[in-house]
Amino acid sequence: MTITAYTLAILLDLLVLFVGARFLYSPHAAANGYGVASPSGSPTAYLRIKGLRDGSYGLLGLALLAFVGARAEAWYMLVVALLPLGDTLIVLRNGGSRAIAFGIHFATAVLVLVASALLFAL
Repeated sequence: MTITAYTLAILLDLLVLFVGARFLYSPHAAANGYGVASPSGSPTAYLRIKGLRDGSYGLLGLALLAFVGARAEAWYMLVVALLPLGDTLIVLRNGGSRAIAFGIHFATAVLVLVASALLFAL
């Protein structure tokens, strides 16, 4: 179970780091993948802010796991699970696809909660 908990936590942290990088380097494509379209040519400042936020969350998660331990990462993930739940609502309230809202964002929240529970169990 230890290997599973650490592997899942690391993969989730790397995934959010990747999402952040995508919003920084390809903001319109990332927004479309997020579930709320951003027309090409529209301003990208807020999309890039999301990229910085997500990238920072990924780095923070990795740092907590590496330098503080599994229990700190478990608490962190428990709190961070609120973000994809909020993302689910944002996509739904802005005309986005239900498949993206639940298949990506809500599923991510559940996976983060599972990772948190596994880390707490160590």
